[in-house]
Amino acid sequence: MSIRFTAKARRGMVALTLAAGLALGVAGCGGGDDDKASPSASASPGDGGSKPSAQEGEPETPLAELKGIEGLLLRITSAERDAGGFVTVNGTVKNDGAKSVVIPPQTSGDETEVIKHGPSLGGATLVDSKGKKRYYVLRDTDGRPLTTTGLGNLEPGQTLPVFMQFPAPPTSTAEAVLQVPTFSSGTIKISG
Repeated sequence: MSIRFTAKARRGMVALTLAAGLALGVAGCGGGDDDKASPSASASPGDGGSKPSAQEGEPETPLAELKGIEGLLLRITSAERDAGGFVTVNGTVKNDGAKSVVIPPQTSGDETEVIKHGPSLGGATLVDSKGKKRYYVLRDTDGRPLTTTGLGNLEPGQTLPVFMQFPAPPTSTAEAVLQVPTFSSGTIKISG
């Protein structure tokens, strides 16, 4: 077999695969007006239909709200322990102020290895008061903090989802204090 024949056959297979994928995509997206006639499509929340999830705009009750400088607000929505021995803390940073705010560089902490990877929440700590231990944000093998990075400017009312990952305190520890530089401290419940 010549190289030219092999290349033509390969191009033909790629074209055939793309055509089949597009045909399946179009078929999956079709159907259009059939949903209008179904009773579940027209059900309102009061009719027993599904209620919007937190991702659809209904706010979750936060575990803690940490107030920061210039109207910044860090809302912690979850702190979950996983089987790997980590605690992942999730939340949002919101600009509750009336003007644009830059997330302070102090939130990255003061460790050179963390700072060199850009603005982050790498300065956060989780304090187990009962066990008298402080847990720092984990890092990967390149020294990058396992937290939201690339933090910058927030416009008034703008929110930004954030996360931080820590080593897990002992399972007997159900609460810990979250500390983030330039924000107030807050006690959070650890689930899992």
